[in-house]
Amino acid sequence: MLNLPKSLQRLINELSKLPGIGQKTAQRLAFYLLKKDNIDLTNLSTAVSGIKNGVVFCSICHMMAESDPCSIDMDAKRDKGLVCIVEETLDAVAIDRTAQYNGVFHVLGGVLNPLEGIGPEKLEIQSLMDRVKQGNIKELIIATNPSLEGETTAMHMAKLLKDYPEIKVTRIARGLPMGGDLEYADDITLMRALEGRREF
Repeated sequence: MLNLPKSLQRLINELSKLPGIGQKTAQRLAFYLLKKDNIDLTNLSTAVSGIKNGVVFCSICHMMAESDPCSIDMDAKRDKGLVCIVEETLDAVAIDRTAQYNGVFHVLGGVLNPLEGIGPEKLEIQSLMDRVKQGNIKELIIATNPSLEGETTAMHMAKLLKDYPEIKVTRIARGLPMGGDLEYADDITLMRALEGRREF
């Protein structure tokens, strides 16, 4: 039986742990990196090994950022009274990319999923409620993904926010397919979803 060099096999094993990459794709990537002369593997390895050092979580919105508070929360041009609630940082990036949204964000860090043991205490729900209690928010846009877990989380958030009738609570429109992820949606779909949001 032919064995690959240990260093190559180790790379294949590590690549195959990434989401969406199976053993065959990991092998193709590893061989590609090995064969290509124009790829600077030192820069690649430095970027991968330094990823954790260059990322912090914003203490206000919990978005991944380079500084705390993040650049969006520090931007004086942003409407701090308009808060978009998303599951992950990539969802906020996708919405912000439409250039149709000028508010700030709140990243929950996931969705409610009792089967996986993810309850409200494991998400950034309490910190959102703390922001709400400060009294500066006019509208909360719930922009969780249109999945079963996303809808459950949206319903839970709406129930918590019923105690604050002065805050308008909206849900992004159904311009996104059921089971789809915000980070993969195109700009037009996201723009229409934001424009067509409704009271929740």
